[in-house]
Amino acid sequence: MKTLDDGDEVEVQGSSAKYTLSRRGDVYMCSCPAWRNQGATIDRRTCKHLRAYLGDAAESARVGAALVTRAPKAKKSAADDGDVADDGDDAAAPVLLAHKWEVDHDPTGWWMSEKLDGVRAYWDGEAFQSRLGKKFYAPDWFIADLPADTLDGELWVGRKLFSKTISIVRSGAGGEAWKQVSYVVFDAPNARGGFEDRLAHVDKVLRKAGAPHARALEHVVCEGLDHLRAELARVEALGGEGLMLRRPGSPYEVGRSGSLLKVKTFHDAEAIIVGHAPGTGRHKGRLGAVIAELPDGTRFNVGTGFSDAERDDPPAVGSVITFRYQELTDDGVPRFPSWVGVRIDAEWPPRSQALPVSQAGAKSAKPAKPAPVAKPAKGEPPAPVDTVDDTPSAAADFTVSLVHPTEHKFWRVEVRGTAHYIHFGKVGTAGQTRMIELGSATAARADADKRAQGKRKDGYVAAKPR
Repeated sequence: MKTLDDGDEVEVQGSSAKYTLSRRGDVYMCSCPAWRNQGATIDRRTCKHLRAYLGDAAESARVGAALVTRAPKAKKSAADDGDVADDGDDAAAPVLLAHKWEVDHDPTGWWMSEKLDGVRAYWDGEAFQSRLGKKFYAPDWFIADLPADTLDGELWVGRKLFSKTISIVRSGAGGEAWKQVSYVVFDAPNARGGFEDRLAHVDKVLRKAGAPHARALEHVVCEGLDHLRAELARVEALGGEGLMLRRPGSPYEVGRSGSLLKVKTFHDAEAIIVGHAPGTGRHKGRLGAVIAELPDGTRFNVGTGFSDAERDDPPAVGSVITFRYQELTDDGVPRFPSWVGVRIDAEWPPRSQALPVSQAGAKSAKPAKPAPVAKPAKGEPPAPVDTVDDTPSAAADFTVSLVHPTEHKFWRVEVRGTAHYIHFGKVGTAGQTRMIELGSATAARADADKRAQGKRKDGYVAAKPR
């Protein structure tokens, strides 16, 4: 019988390719897809190549007789807070998902609880799984006292310790680190009745089980908007992430539902409108969003919160507005901005270097006046049409500048954080700017690359910097 010592590597011939077997401590690895795509923790994985090399009896003694195979993958969707996904996910867990709370929604009478910054964990009576179906391999002593019931909750270490929680839960090591984890339960999916009945069921089964590392999440009835804001401020002062609201008497619904809302702080701020973006879909032919600018020159779109009347007759360029947002990105761009209204009692500080911006299709947007083309000094040849100002902004993470040599047009994209800014027009004019929020820095870069490739196919070439 062959062996692998710690640190050893050996190459073996598979049915269609060669694979590398290796050992790191108690972990025996193979480079084949069957080993890589298993749902088991890495120290409990095996494959036919390991079994053939080390012997079936030795591998059965190490990990068990059954060869773990990959289950069908769940349909991909955007992961929520606290979910952990990878290529080995099983069928998605049947869990309830939240919508975002809007400030015009009256929370009075709804159940209110802290939004935990942990890892969502569905307990099926035998094991934990994530929202996307990935199994979490908790130690036997951790799950031994949990009830043989379906529960929905979070594996949680503490406030501001999300990364540490993920590290423990994903390790599958089953060691001392799990003693820091609590299973905080907020629902019982298969229990009968409305939300209050299911909360009572959670309390009953957990008290009966007596699991020292599991507890029910505390809920209180919201007395109104002031109560919500006060509780949100209290939780955030403790380092918490936010709040959850649950509609009284609501059933447990699989998928995203308006009966469950997540609440995070929204700040108010002022900006000036520098342009209008045309609407699409049902808003086609009227305002889609206003392009707003902060005093430091940061530009972003505000596209939610408008009434139909405001979209038909949008606020004028140059208006000072109040908007509401959740937080700022690392580049200072407001996240999830929503419209509040025009400020008639505020003056905007003068902008010394901000360019005028307009967007085609906006009802009240007036075209920006073209900037005069700089005349060359006497005896100096004129600048070629493929020469533009290519200086990136300080906040730019990625920039592409292109020109069309025969149509005398310029096109430029800058990625800043989770959004990109497209500046375009005739060479020698101020042009127009469009901001698009993509949700992540990776998505913004990928979309910018794709758009730049499309422009190159249309005949655009790299611009020559001045």
